Amino acid sequence: MDFLSNTTHFHIFTWVVGIIVFLVSAFMANGSKGKKITHMIARLFYVLILVSGVFLFIKGMDYGEGMLYGFKFLMGLLTIGMMEMVLIRSEKGKKVTTFWILFFVFLFLTMFLGFKLPMGIELF
Repeated sequence: MDFLSNTTHFHIFTWVVGIIVFLVSAFMANGSKGKKITHMIARLFYVLILVSGVFLFIKGMDYGEGMLYGFKFLMGLLTIGMMEMVLIRSEKGKKVTTFWILFFVFLFLTMFLGFKLPMGIELF
């Protein structure tokens, strides 16, 4: 396997684990120590997702699809932002319905582009 393939697999691994940790943290009881720990682990995975995503974004320029890779990167940032907003606002006891909806919309767009672009897996 080449370096790009390894990076793609690492990126997929980090966002799968990141989303699982986010969902676990989101459904834990507010104020619990476990929620704080899983929230910090989710933040670690946000960083790993961003680092591997930046590398893939830079490599995506070689495919001549720079604008779409830029849009995917933006959608990924917004997805992570909504994940963080859900966790922070739920901890404060505020409504998070809008942020859940935005999270799923941005996640769908990010995953659709990720699979559709040349470095992705051809599902569509």
